[in-house]
Amino acid sequence: MITSVLVANRGEIARRVFRTCRDLGISTVAVFSDADANEPFVAEADAAVRLPGDSATDTYLRAELIIEAARRCGADAVHPGYGFLSENASFARQVIDAGLTWIGPPPESIDTMGSKIESKALMADAGVPVLDRIDPDAITEAHLPVLIKASSGGGGRGMRIVTDLASLSDELELASAEAASAFGDPTVFCEPYLETGRHIEVQVMADQDGTIWAVGERECSIQRRHQKIVEEAPSPLVERVDGMRDRLFEASSAATAAIGYVGAGTVEFLADESGAFYFLEMNTRLQVEHPVTEATTGTDLVALQLHVAEGGTLDEHPPPTGGHAIEVRLYAEDPANSWQPQSGTLHRFSVPGVASEFDLPHGFEAGAGSGIRLDSGVADGSVVGTHYDPMLAKLIAWAPTRAEATRRLATALRNSRIHGVGTNRALLVRILEHPSFQAGDTDTAFLDRHGLEVLSEPLADEGATSVAALAAALALAARNRRDATVLGGLPSGWRNIVSQPQQKSFRRVGGPDAGETDTIEVSYRISRDGLLAVGHDDVHLVSMEPDRVVLRTNGVQRRFEVATYDRLVSIDSPLGPVALELLSRFPSAEDHTAPGSLLAPMPGSIVRIAVAEGDQVGAGQPLLWLEAMKMQHQVTAPVTGTVAELHVTEGQQVEVGAVLAVVTEEDT
Repeated sequence: MITSVLVANRGEIARRVFRTCRDLGISTVAVFSDADANEPFVAEADAAVRLPGDSATDTYLRAELIIEAARRCGADAVHPGYGFLSENASFARQVIDAGLTWIGPPPESIDTMGSKIESKALMADAGVPVLDRIDPDAITEAHLPVLIKASSGGGGRGMRIVTDLASLSDELELASAEAASAFGDPTVFCEPYLETGRHIEVQVMADQDGTIWAVGERECSIQRRHQKIVEEAPSPLVERVDGMRDRLFEASSAATAAIGYVGAGTVEFLADESGAFYFLEMNTRLQVEHPVTEATTGTDLVALQLHVAEGGTLDEHPPPTGGHAIEVRLYAEDPANSWQPQSGTLHRFSVPGVASEFDLPHGFEAGAGSGIRLDSGVADGSVVGTHYDPMLAKLIAWAPTRAEATRRLATALRNSRIHGVGTNRALLVRILEHPSFQAGDTDTAFLDRHGLEVLSEPLADEGATSVAALAAALALAARNRRDATVLGGLPSGWRNIVSQPQQKSFRRVGGPDAGETDTIEVSYRISRDGLLAVGHDDVHLVSMEPDRVVLRTNGVQRRFEVATYDRLVSIDSPLGPVALELLSRFPSAEDHTAPGSLLAPMPGSIVRIAVAEGDQVGAGQPLLWLEAMKMQHQVTAPVTGTVAELHVTEGQQVEVGAVLAVVTEEDT
């Protein structure tokens, strides 16, 4: 019997496993890097062991350190979570050889499915439909487009689309580097790229006696960079196509049996609208999106993992399914700006109407009730860095119908308070509210077809942002009067004779109006007749406090909640969330950079430099590559000209905003 579980992972999945262990009376052990020392999962464990360093390769990918931590804490079992070493057969063997219980499939199964090259051949032999693999050296124009994939791991890392034969070599190199960084294995392969299709997967569970459950299917078609951002169960496509579910379950069970699988796993397929499908891969671990299956079956998949690892058996038939569940992944990233990861302090993270965290409410049954579940790796005050995946949390809505689950989830996202770090929240809301999504018309080309630029627009439009800025200025004025030590009862900026309006300058943080020179000017004064604000003749002040302002526009009254963190001002209202930077009244020369300066868009490590000072470059030409959150990001020349300055070297760590290089435009 398992008495203590070490989770060889971090963040949200560590907290998820800890929750089930607490329910079962099992003690918990966390391992943590220096970057994660103050994160919630560390505090929640019964014991925690430091892994010195920040990068994954120095910490969470060090099998020997993790096993030693288990020994020191007296843990008798290891749960790998997902990512990192979760699909590393060598790690599983080391855990077993150390006399610990491995909460996962046999190492031989991981080996077989860990190589996507070998697994596809095995699946073909088992009668499961597969896409053909292409040798990179044999690719011609006739094969294009092709998809480069990492042989080990997943999550979109080491994955690249190639549409131009001339770029194949560079893309193979980048994909291999990303795979090596994320999974410790640089092996990649190629297969035909299907530009549209449905990503359907089946949750399987198997015990040591050979009983196999196909627990239910999930649709995960809406993806960015081949990584899922919206997942749901059941699949709208499978619901429409007669007999498709039975065929999917049969193929998944055959794949599971072919490798003698034990534990929780996921068999992934690419399907077309007719219901034909092809095997993609099998994830020999728990999936990020497992909560939607839990919500539609009423099961605890982590509890089942522990049960099977202890030698327990499954019932003859899997649990019935009911209702609908949708999950979205909230990432610290800017979708409109090449998905750039965002970092900084998450000052506040609050989701309204949460019925449970990492669990379903007590007494829940599949298809019954409705609500919001939050699985989060962060809390107020968490520091979001660039060493790991940028996912902050998962929000899951369940309800009797898909329409109700969609509405609940969109509303919860809109009303969440997320201060300090940019996220993909607006994109997620616009996806959920899009008519095509609500009709179940989703595929892997959803973002391209409907326009990422449109889908990622801020929830607050230009007019709403302007009113929010006015509310922010009024709240700041109220704060100043509250904190005043002399004559605090007088209105802000009071004069016997009116001199000039009160003024505040802001810059929007994130969104299309967030350029260095784009500012929002607020000019107002409060007279005997009430608020007089330039450009807001129809806005009337109802009340103003340091953290709340109520305004009435065209007879409609709205509340603006205002929070300040140094120069960051976060405004939440029914018009949409707005983040503003309060600009200094007296900017210094240090606030400016030389023309042509290329600034680091995020903290990270310089992994490759392709130019030298004095080189002539063309607009759009790659100059260097910055690695952050396991992904490599190109920095390109903004204009045709000369590399006048190069301030970094390969391997150097840089902070956000650091000057990487200066390109001077050629004299025209």
